[in-house]
Amino acid sequence: MPRARYKHLVDKFAHEIRSGTLPPGTQLPTHRQLAMREGLALVTATRVYAELERMGLVSGETGRGTFVRETAVPLGHGIDQPPATEGMIDLNFNSPSLPGQTEMLRKALRQIAVSGDLEALLHYQPHGGRKHERSVIARHLEARGLSVDADNVLIVSGAQQGLAASVMSLLNPGDVVAVDALTYSGFKALAEVHRLELVPVAIQDEGPDLQALEQLCRTRRIKAVYTMPTLHNPLGWVMDAGQRQQLVAIARRHNLLIIEDAAYAFLAENPPPPLITLAPELTVYVSGLSKSVATGLRIGFIVAPDRWVPLIERTIRATTWNTPGLMTAIACGWIEDGTVARLETEKRRDARARQTIAREVLAGLDYVAHPASYFLWLRLPEEARADQVVMTLIKANISVSTAEPFCIAGHTPHAIRLALGSVDLNTLQAALTQVREVVGHYLY
Repeated sequence: MPRARYKHLVDKFAHEIRSGTLPPGTQLPTHRQLAMREGLALVTATRVYAELERMGLVSGETGRGTFVRETAVPLGHGIDQPPATEGMIDLNFNSPSLPGQTEMLRKALRQIAVSGDLEALLHYQPHGGRKHERSVIARHLEARGLSVDADNVLIVSGAQQGLAASVMSLLNPGDVVAVDALTYSGFKALAEVHRLELVPVAIQDEGPDLQALEQLCRTRRIKAVYTMPTLHNPLGWVMDAGQRQQLVAIARRHNLLIIEDAAYAFLAENPPPPLITLAPELTVYVSGLSKSVATGLRIGFIVAPDRWVPLIERTIRATTWNTPGLMTAIACGWIEDGTVARLETEKRRDARARQTIAREVLAGLDYVAHPASYFLWLRLPEEARADQVVMTLIKANISVSTAEPFCIAGHTPHAIRLALGSVDLNTLQAALTQVREVVGHYLY
């Protein structure tokens, strides 16, 4: 087929979709039907639809066909960003805060202002943090079942930078990383920037399919596995001790780097020990205080074995040089005086209250969530399309995330993730009631 005709057909579909001639939700002819209608080779018809999907105009769904997307929904909507429209109810981005935290910040700044160490904060800091601050973080981690030496702790500007520093230090462009088929959207974005190849591991109700991971390691040259064993985002599972031991055994057999993301781990009470305690020689552990304290307090930490610490310090030097001294001083002060432990306890209680509201409002709908998490995963009825549900909610001033930002596999499920932590409880109940009405429309 001449290139001009191929492009003409793509442009024709694009015009009809953007003009509304083909409205959102329209099912397009099958690849074979399109090939017969236009006199094309089947491979060319497939190419036409692939180009339209790349443009964000259609979505192909295994076993269902190809459908016109709701183009008013931004492509990739929901990649953990605050809503752009003022007054939008935010069920997309988690920024949990408790009453009194603003006054806590004022008090902390006053204390720092009269401290004898203030002048030191004006100068460069060691790349991984000052020794006494790394010791504070190490003591903080003991409460999570992680006993580490301060020399193995590196302080960074949030957990996301911790992931980025780990990837930049320990992986190369083109490396293959195994991830859950539904995974944290921020790691997807990081992999794209660093040109990593992500391959999906099938998921089960309570964790990744580890037999599938084993098989994947036998057929592909996997360099690392990225995992959230304690309170997975977006599915909320907590892997049990047996699953953790099995994952570590696979990593040892195939010499995999384990990147353990524990950003939400503080919400799970008495979970099994972190993976790094089972395989300290293979694991980098990344977490921070964004969710447990405040998203604007960009303090995170990496725990790594001795051999990787200099590599990560070099990356920190090349990117941010060091964590801002003032932020680090506030965070360490709050760890030492018990503020962080108190906030974590209160936020676990707050998250449980929010999940209770969700359980009551969404009763009967198909969703999964940890009872103390700040989010839930709502599977949509067979007749529903995620982009249309999201657009309907946007028109009602409610921002939610589609499954697209979290999906690694080729087929994106029709589901939405609801973040519960950024609005007050009354607003949350009203917003979830609206979500139920929109989704319930497809049930009756």
